[in-house]
Amino acid sequence: MALRIALVTPFSWSQPHDVNEHVAGLAAELRARGHRATVLGPSNRARDLAAGRRALATGLDADFVALGPAVPISRRSRMGVPVGVRANLAVALAAGRFDIVHGFEPGLPSLSYLALRHADALTVATFFSPERLSYPPGRAQRARLLGRLDALLATSEETARAAALRFPGTYELVPLGVDLERHAPGRKRKTVVVEWRQLERPLLRAIVREVAALPDWELVLLRTRPLSGRPPLPRALRGRLRVRTGFDGESRAEIFRTASVFVPALDGVPRAVVEAQAAGVAIADPPGRELQPELAAAETARLLEDDAFRARRSDEAAATAAGQSFGALADSVEEVYGRITRRRRAQAPRSASERDWIVADLHLHTSWSHDCSIEVDDLLDYAEAEGLGAIAVTDHNVFGGALEAVERARGRRLVVIPGEEIKTAGQGEVIGLFLREEIPRGMSFAETVAAIRAQGGLVYVPHPFDRMHSIPDAATLHRHLAEIDVFEVYNARLLFEAYNEEALRFARKYNLTTGAGSDAHVLPGIGTGAVQMRRFSGPEDFLVSLRSAEILRRPKSLAYLQGLKWVAQAKERVR
Repeated sequence: MALRIALVTPFSWSQPHDVNEHVAGLAAELRARGHRATVLGPSNRARDLAAGRRALATGLDADFVALGPAVPISRRSRMGVPVGVRANLAVALAAGRFDIVHGFEPGLPSLSYLALRHADALTVATFFSPERLSYPPGRAQRARLLGRLDALLATSEETARAAALRFPGTYELVPLGVDLERHAPGRKRKTVVVEWRQLERPLLRAIVREVAALPDWELVLLRTRPLSGRPPLPRALRGRLRVRTGFDGESRAEIFRTASVFVPALDGVPRAVVEAQAAGVAIADPPGRELQPELAAAETARLLEDDAFRARRSDEAAATAAGQSFGALADSVEEVYGRITRRRRAQAPRSASERDWIVADLHLHTSWSHDCSIEVDDLLDYAEAEGLGAIAVTDHNVFGGALEAVERARGRRLVVIPGEEIKTAGQGEVIGLFLREEIPRGMSFAETVAAIRAQGGLVYVPHPFDRMHSIPDAATLHRHLAEIDVFEVYNARLLFEAYNEEALRFARKYNLTTGAGSDAHVLPGIGTGAVQMRRFSGPEDFLVSLRSAEILRRPKSLAYLQGLKWVAQAKERVR
């Protein structure tokens, strides 16, 4: 199935960067497989910015959409994305109607983090470097981001281990990606390429001694990062030493095509190693060189002197690179995309009923709840006076109020759904609708859901992201997606509207059936949150009607409603 995919990079598209090469290669491979892959990112190139403005205004048909100018990213900086760029990102995510938003290096305060934080689509994150894992700084913010991620990817085991400390979860390793055609081996010359770093001068001196003793060999010092300084030019290799710059794959391809040996830096560019392997270059990077740099010099010396050993290592490098191609990368990522898209529910058929429209409040309490003083008769009278056609009575951990409301509503036009709001063991609350008997509190989330379903009831998850109270964690919600019948996306009693917005985003991502309720504990709160839906009979008909319902928001002052609740509770204690 062809997917609409947004690949969001935090780094300027107008400057060479190893992450951008990964993104560009993956995007090209996905497009070749029939997917619509759009790269979103910053750029400082004038023509990119002009094309980006046109794409945002006329549709996201371009392969790359520049959302604004790039700003320096520091792992210690605060969110440094300008307001205008954030607004462009919001427009792009809404206009693109993406199935998947894939962010790269979201551990930086950047566009990638913002895209994953605010996307309504399924989300994937790829981490490249342990050095770029400082954001967001707060544990609660990291948990919130982690709860929105559907898949975690890393390009190395070291990065996966480091990322798991800040974003716990199961990481899948994916190739860095390399263009095997661009980096195909050429006619080899006796050339040693050393990735230059200022702090590795002792290693360079040792390699210079080895090359100087072999007059047929040349040495190339490769600068792979800007501002890396000018390397020294030893007199012993005068005429046999060159300094080359290779900030991107295209410039490094020419260097590696004819090279025979490559000595990567300890903190070098990982992509350079993969490119050298693809070109059939023997790699001198023995285990333990972090503690004993002379090991790399010794292995380099053996590679220079032993032609058979060098040929064997060259063949091993080429075989390793075959598994790191962009094709292999796309295979891995496409498998991840397919797996997480299967989490989404298919669009359920909507009701074509010609029944009357009614307003239903799906989350109400009576005096049977420990924190509510509304008598059942008062609740029914007030609900009818407010024009409600249906209500769900969902008292805390008790079912008597719902049974009494059903009995007292006989002969009324008002439909009463018997329910219960059940406290689980550390995973928030779950509401059962259309119940027949009480369900005890204190069971696990899974056990509570099973108990609701055993009665033929519906599983309704209330205020799922209200962090002022105990709520289910992201893993629990993801594990029980198939068992959630109704997901509450508007609760009129929440202190922060952002919690309702987060619930709506989650429901849209997985095509969950949405619901709303006032969660009223005082009479004036009844109907402040509700749905407009077709009249129904029974749980199956209720669900079908709810799929075409409209969320109604009629909020009143939360301070006023909470004050009435406290006064009622004080009177009850005095009585």
